Amino acid sequence: MFLRAVAMAAAVLPVLASAEPLSFDQALSLAVQRSEAARAGRAAITSANESARAAGQLPDPTLRAGVDNLPATGADRFSTTRDSMTMKRVGISQEWLSADKRAAREGAARAMADREAVQSATAEADARLQVALSYVNAWYAGEALKLTIQTEHHLHEEFEAARARLAAATGASPQVLQLTAARGMAEDESDDARQLQSAAAVNLQRWVGFTPESLSPPPVFVIPPEDDFLARSPSVAGLQRDLEVARRAAAVAAKERTPNWTWDVSYGQRSGYSDMVSVGVSIPLPVAPSQRQDRETAAKLALVEKAEAELAEATRAATADYRALASDAARLQQRVDRYRVAVLVPAQQRIAATLASYRSNQTPLSTLFEARHAEVEAQRRLLALQRDLARAQAQLTFKPLAQGGAQ
Repeated sequence: MFLRAVAMAAAVLPVLASAEPLSFDQALSLAVQRSEAARAGRAAITSANESARAAGQLPDPTLRAGVDNLPATGADRFSTTRDSMTMKRVGISQEWLSADKRAAREGAARAMADREAVQSATAEADARLQVALSYVNAWYAGEALKLTIQTEHHLHEEFEAARARLAAATGASPQVLQLTAARGMAEDESDDARQLQSAAAVNLQRWVGFTPESLSPPPVFVIPPEDDFLARSPSVAGLQRDLEVARRAAAVAAKERTPNWTWDVSYGQRSGYSDMVSVGVSIPLPVAPSQRQDRETAAKLALVEKAEAELAEATRAATADYRALASDAARLQQRVDRYRVAVLVPAQQRIAATLASYRSNQTPLSTLFEARHAEVEAQRRLLALQRDLARAQAQLTFKPLAQGGAQ
């Protein structure tokens, strides 16, 4: 626990000390380090590995001690030395498992350890996915706030210009009233954007442990191919391990059809007579294997079939999930490209043309401000599309297990 705290502090302190923006990779690392689910998964791996090491061992031998033929009545009652038949005995017995049976049990335990490893990797993948989505939301919320503040600033400039033009007039003109209402709406939009940014920052803090002053732009996410996505899908990888566990359990059940023998040896001591050594073996008799052992094996084989069906269903679901996300990402990319060319670029060109016309006294100032507002709104809409695109790409990138997590 102490070493874990030191590691997290080492990751956080450089960011806090230098006041540098929190990077996306730093957020991923902090989320995995702070994830209690991931820590629980690592503990489960340790437990399963220890159990697997013990599964292949023989059972502990049993120490046996006692007194045989002790008189219970008469003058010699409860005496261990007067009657020649009384014998003090000490011995040891050992249940014997064949090498094949021990190997089958160890294989089943190893399969469970592999399943725990996948579950731990799944917890880490979920931490990375959640912090990635939180990071994207927080960064785009910050960018949206900048745009609303820019709109508020433009409206303030327009309001002051209109009020200066009408300073000598009595009363309030409709233009000033309209600008007053528009400025109030812009201020409310800024407050709403601040609220969204605050909520996004709190959600990000849940994963990284502190509220960063600023964030670096998210990276360009590399979308994996479908086969790779399926191979590293948490649900598919987990059910593959469940299937292996079921198969190993069926193999153990099949081996249990052969009973375990128990060997024992004991040494008996008598008074005045020769000591004795006893050797024996206990062999369970499977009198009705078709009603017991075979049914146990059949039950385990049914669980294998169940695991196979669940794996097939999970594969279909993961395939549909990938294709839906990939389709959303492709369509959003097309919309972003089209919106940038068809809406944002003309809005920027409109500002340039309106500014030139304003400088030549051919266009009023209100027209220039209107062009600015239209360009800011286009940027906000484009920002929302880019955020949705980044979220879809992040899900495609971070839903699967990390490289090697499904091995």
